[in-house]
Amino acid sequence: MTKRDLVVRIADETGLIQQDVAAILQKSLDYIVEALNKGETVEFRNFGVFEINIRKARIGRNPNKPADVVVIPERRVVKFKPGKIMKQRITGI
Repeated sequence: MTKRDLVVRIADETGLIQQDVAAILQKSLDYIVEALNKGETVEFRNFGVFEINIRKARIGRNPNKPADVVVIPERRVVKFKPGKIMKQRITGI
């Protein structure tokens, strides 16, 4: 499902104009990214939680030349933990 598919589906079900739905959806996504960029956790009850994790710096090796050592720097990654209802609907448990 793409963002466009989501916009069309919401517009059809609510009767709102697609441009308005697209603007609201984009603004929502922008606010989520902004909060994550600040290091905040974004939580949607029963859906899930987005949070930032820091991956430590580590040493990597080229599989074709194992003697070559590459330093992989520390970086921030987004982690998503699904909520209870989402888990139940997807797994069927």
